[in-house]
Amino acid sequence: MRPALPLVPTSYPMILLSLFFACLFAVVHLGIGWLTFLGRTPRSRWLSGAGGVAVAYVFLHVLPELAEHRSVFAEELGTDEGMAEGVVYSLALIGLVVFYGLERAIKTSRKREMAPGQEEHAAGTFWLHIGSFAAYNVIIGYLLLHREEEGLWSLVIYGIAMALHFVTSDFGLRQDHKARYDHVARWILAGAVLGGWALGSFADLSELSIGFLFAFLAGGVVLNVLKEELPEERESRLWPFVGAAAVYAVLLLSI
Repeated sequence: MRPALPLVPTSYPMILLSLFFACLFAVVHLGIGWLTFLGRTPRSRWLSGAGGVAVAYVFLHVLPELAEHRSVFAEELGTDEGMAEGVVYSLALIGLVVFYGLERAIKTSRKREMAPGQEEHAAGTFWLHIGSFAAYNVIIGYLLLHREEEGLWSLVIYGIAMALHFVTSDFGLRQDHKARYDHVARWILAGAVLGGWALGSFADLSELSIGFLFAFLAGGVVLNVLKEELPEERESRLWPFVGAAAVYAVLLLSI
């Protein structure tokens, strides 16, 4: 069994780099509205490329890492490796289903907004949506300091993938909530990711718990990328998505 993960990275440069990425994530949340060149149809190739990078990271780094540590999970769960692996992948499925449910809720809310007297329902859905993404951001911020694989490259590829993922997801959130995003949501999301980093600096979870967080995050990332890319009206760009995924896949497989 591997030794327990350290409370924080062992060197100050690593701590500072993780803080840099946390601040970068916050800047993406706060500044997505300034990237006006992304708001066009057909969909910006930069958004499709960012989605490709995030999906490649999940399938070629997160999920293989979880599979590699199934023996540790089995020991901590008190079961065999097959059952432990099934539990971890079930959490990835739960992450996907949770964010699919949120997407369906926001679609329904849009229809209600068009009917008189439904403003309260729309506001409730907004807070559910943003509250869920705030929790998602806390997890992402926390995992800057605690990951399945330690080291500089692990932090860098995680930070790049999540920064680009935030570009894609925040662009979609801003389209969903418009002025509410600019006035309220972006500040909550930026604060949540910085809060997650701060939490990671003094709260230490077990390796099993970190594996569970990564599994849930993997499912959420896949759903949030695909729900932005698949709608026909977005006219998404296949080749930028495929090309970015391929380039990041080569990078992941070479380190």
